[in-house]
Amino acid sequence: MEQKQPKPGKLLAQINSPSDLKKLEADQLQEVCDELRQYIIDIVSVHGGHFGASLGVVELTTALHYVYDTPKDLLVWDVGHQAYGHKILTGRREQFHTNRVYGGLSGFPKRSESEYDTFGVGHSSTSISAALGMAVARDLDQSDKKVVAVIGDGAMTAGLAFEAMNNAGAMNSDILVILNDNNMSIDPNVGALKEYLADITTSKTFNKMRDEVYDMLGHFKSAGEKMRKVASRLEKAMTAALTPGSLFRSLGFKYYGPVDGHDVDGLRRILEDLKDVKGPKLLHAVTVKGKGFAPAEREQTKWHASSSPFDKITGKSLSAPSKPNPIPKYQDVFGDALVELAEKDERIVSMTPAMPSGSSLWPMMNTFPERAFDVGIAEQHAVTFAAGLAAEGKKAFCAIYSSFLQRGYDQLVHDVAIQNLPVVFCIDRAGLVGADGPTHHGAYDTAYMRAIPNMIISSPLNEQDLRDMMYTASKYDDAAWAIRYPRGRATGMDVRENFEMMDIGKGVELREGEDIAILSFGPIGKYVFEAADQLSKEGIEIGHYDMRFAKPLDTELIDQVCDNYSHIITLEDGSKMGGFGSAVAEYIAEKEERPTLKIMGIPDRIVEHGTQEELHDEIGIGVAGIIENVKQKAKVKV
Repeated sequence: MEQKQPKPGKLLAQINSPSDLKKLEADQLQEVCDELRQYIIDIVSVHGGHFGASLGVVELTTALHYVYDTPKDLLVWDVGHQAYGHKILTGRREQFHTNRVYGGLSGFPKRSESEYDTFGVGHSSTSISAALGMAVARDLDQSDKKVVAVIGDGAMTAGLAFEAMNNAGAMNSDILVILNDNNMSIDPNVGALKEYLADITTSKTFNKMRDEVYDMLGHFKSAGEKMRKVASRLEKAMTAALTPGSLFRSLGFKYYGPVDGHDVDGLRRILEDLKDVKGPKLLHAVTVKGKGFAPAEREQTKWHASSSPFDKITGKSLSAPSKPNPIPKYQDVFGDALVELAEKDERIVSMTPAMPSGSSLWPMMNTFPERAFDVGIAEQHAVTFAAGLAAEGKKAFCAIYSSFLQRGYDQLVHDVAIQNLPVVFCIDRAGLVGADGPTHHGAYDTAYMRAIPNMIISSPLNEQDLRDMMYTASKYDDAAWAIRYPRGRATGMDVRENFEMMDIGKGVELREGEDIAILSFGPIGKYVFEAADQLSKEGIEIGHYDMRFAKPLDTELIDQVCDNYSHIITLEDGSKMGGFGSAVAEYIAEKEERPTLKIMGIPDRIVEHGTQEELHDEIGIGVAGIIENVKQKAKVKV
């Protein structure tokens, strides 16, 4: 039975595009905002999804689409967590319940989904760079498009945002950057920029002094040309001295604000004024993440997203009561093991780029606050910061998502590998991650690290192996070490209290077979157990080898497999091209007599969103895919 979908309010129900929004009177916009906020709450409370960020920009979203001529005028969202209202107002209201569902709408802006999604996003801090590129293209085409980038204060901490602002200011390009300042990213923001913005928004004297100075200068400007020039110079000097936005002015931007990000009429009026102001401009809007939903306003990190239905009044979960899941997530196994290791080894330090919750670094930060660091949305800095600590004898554990480490690739090569510094990279969200989709899939880390010298690349089959890999890495100082593990639950096995050293570059035989062997890399090997049991019932006995390391390869074990099996299948939750299977292929290619080889992994295409199991089945690396490939090798009719 199809679930009944929430109904939009009477005004929102009439809005199928921004042109419909523009038909309304300005004094109706607040009602639109109220209905839009309620609709987001209604949908997410039933279907789940990102939550707090979109509630915080309802008024800004409505004002932008009311004032600007989208999609001709280009609106670029940063990250995309806050774009739900944008999607609903741009013709996707009726499909919005499919958000983040397999085959449905993306949880982020996506160019192929709508002409209103001008730039695909998922990771932070790209909006200003993209907007500048669009603005330059507009100028080359001699068009009159307006270009607006919306970026959060968390995303503004990344170097890319400042590189873009520096370039835009120097080029004097006509763009508007809107700083959505809610003092949050996913976890609370950190760093000097946070304190700077807080000073702006909490200043008790700034607005009063600015108004008085401007009023005084207004009298001077009526006193003739000479006095007007004097007044103009005085105004610039006083602005530089008094305006808290001097940082942005120093980068060449005209600064406006701070303004109330929940006053839709005030936003409408200032946006209409700024349309006529040429050059680079920054509007500083202060908002509340989770605005309009009390539980989300109180606990902003918790309500960044919701994965299950909840009561839209109280916020209480509507899922059937159940006992706490005793099976830990891989990230939590990492977090707990790190604290245990740090208790025994004072050299151990850790860092994460703005993801202490997602990476489970909070246990370490709470237990050893002087040895655990949230460096903000700054992946490049996180890697080189870890390298600096390692250069001075510390054992740095860098907890980072696979798709985030991509941003620190140059630092991985230049600052870690070339100097042979023993940083340990604990790579979370390796493999297909689920509903966040292609911007967050950890598909490429094995492939992009294999080519780098002085790197060990490993992946545990289960939580016991993860703990022992971390322990072994903590004792190993001859190279950098990458340990990759997926999003989601571990196996629930009983782990021993003590750690044990693991043989580097050595795999293990888990099951002996007759003609076909599967070499698995990482937790994806769990599917082989089920497939092997089903195949055994049909008289097909396969070998299973947990290889543990993609670099260095266990060539002795591979030689043994080649001597005893006619067919090899490799299995990994990572890119087929350049990954673990490619490493095996490269090795056995030099053998004069070798078994056939089938590489199973993520294909050379973009995989969209869905549950991890749905996506594994789609690309053929789930249980059914393994069985099918084995039967093909066994020459059994599928």
